[in-house]
Amino acid sequence: MVEKVIKAIQDEYPDDFAWCYGCGRLNEEGHHFRTGWQGDQTVTIYTPEAAHLALPGFVYGGITASLIDCHGTGSAALALHRKNGHEAGDGVEPPRFVTASLKVDFIQPTPHGVPLKAVGTITEIHPKKWKVDVEVFANDELCARSEVVAVVMPRTFITK
Repeated sequence: MVEKVIKAIQDEYPDDFAWCYGCGRLNEEGHHFRTGWQGDQTVTIYTPEAAHLALPGFVYGGITASLIDCHGTGSAALALHRKNGHEAGDGVEPPRFVTASLKVDFIQPTPHGVPLKAVGTITEIHPKKWKVDVEVFANDELCARSEVVAVVMPRTFITK
């Protein structure tokens, strides 16, 4: 049985901010990554598609990096939302984050055809800046380890 995220922070983003290629629910061509809590850590589960190959049998590293990127910003949004007294699914619009820094170490080739699980551990650096350590597993094997620094989305990103 494949794990899945029930209450994802991305489901709460307003329509104007739901277009990300990685996690935007309104982007028909996107991956639709969904990030939620699992205890004190965050989790995103994603099964790469047939086209996401590097070599037969292995996932393209850019897909892994994209998963980590969106997992990191979604995790930061979950953490600040919780700090503000809210949870995903409670009807209150969460904060949005963008990536300030993304560092990925590929530990071993990531097998294709199995769900990937990104697990995040969150540290607040500053009220508007959060660090998320992310590990990506396939079949319970560590495939990538990373650090994402996410910042609250600047108002200049809002086009209205």
